[in-house]
Amino acid sequence: MATKKAGAKKPRQAAPRGTAARAKRAAAHPGKQAVPAGVGKSEKLELNLALQGGGAHGAFTWGALDRLLEEEDIAIKGISGTSAGAMNAAVLIAGYNEAGRLGARERLREFWKEISDVAASIGPLGQSASTDALSEIPGFDWLAALNPADMLTRVFSPYEFNPLNFNPLRNVLERVLDVKKLHAGIDLFVTATNVETGEARIFRDGEITIDVLLASACLPFLYQAIELDGVPYWDGGYMGNPSIWPLIYRTKCPDVLLVQINPIKRSGTPKHALDIINRVNEISFNSSLIAEMRAINFVAKLVKSGKLNAEEYSEMFMHRVMPPIDMREMTAASKMNASWGFFTLLFSVGRTQMDEWLKHNKKYIGKRGTLDIEEHFLAKSSNKRKSAE
Repeated sequence: MATKKAGAKKPRQAAPRGTAARAKRAAAHPGKQAVPAGVGKSEKLELNLALQGGGAHGAFTWGALDRLLEEEDIAIKGISGTSAGAMNAAVLIAGYNEAGRLGARERLREFWKEISDVAASIGPLGQSASTDALSEIPGFDWLAALNPADMLTRVFSPYEFNPLNFNPLRNVLERVLDVKKLHAGIDLFVTATNVETGEARIFRDGEITIDVLLASACLPFLYQAIELDGVPYWDGGYMGNPSIWPLIYRTKCPDVLLVQINPIKRSGTPKHALDIINRVNEISFNSSLIAEMRAINFVAKLVKSGKLNAEEYSEMFMHRVMPPIDMREMTAASKMNASWGFFTLLFSVGRTQMDEWLKHNKKYIGKRGTLDIEEHFLAKSSNKRKSAE
């Protein structure tokens, strides 16, 4: 739900030509099919994306995006992302501006492969794990609990145990991402949390640098705050995971597809330290999203009832893709599993979930939302279900 948008609509950007070698390599990627690069004239459906963060689980989003990029008649107008979601968004846009759809898909694969390679070289959680089936993926709880780095974060701050502020993600981004290619075409919004004010800061287009992306993914127990123009920032998930409102106010597209990887509900009471920390993070990282979804639903009701001017407030069409139940029940430590086998499994699951969403809901883009906000984001709905049971 949105107020009248400010600013004129940006002209459609012509997609740059990709190299033949890049297109050939892209065709060999997991799950890829030969798709012409660039935006075709046949594109009529417009879609905004909102991408959550979630550590290694962001590879699910990679798979979902890979499948979506195969749909030549869907144009991505804007992307709002936080943490891993912001990195997925930035890599997609830079790759797209470099070599169209195949360029975006190739760059995303390269990004996740680089993360896996770096993790394998510096720690035990990067080693390969059994990935025969989703239910058989080890949670790595015992390994994480014995991880010296994890134990250090419980006693010392990153200013003490990591005085040089080493962050392997910086090297990966510098190798894979050309930030100059983020400043045209698809609108990009990245959320980070202002440490001093506790407010969300939305960076967009020309403001976005590698430091901004690192700020959006800066977990305060692992990394020193990222300073931008003298202001310290932490992970954007605390205040917007992801932020929906920039898509509402800064683009003219009413459809927003949320790729949600953090479960809102989790049955049972966590008993182990890692599970407790994980659940606390899930609750805090989902709180702003829940608040925004409730606000969107509230404004929609006011417009439909005639209490708000329909000419000033336009209806938003919300959609959602999320992992299957068995992935949502993974433990906290699985977010640190950077093995390539784990990444490619999540990639495959993400493609499957997006494919299912497209089969059932693509026809509704531009017409109506397919996400029941009251059922999934309003507490009273869950209470009703409980009483009914």
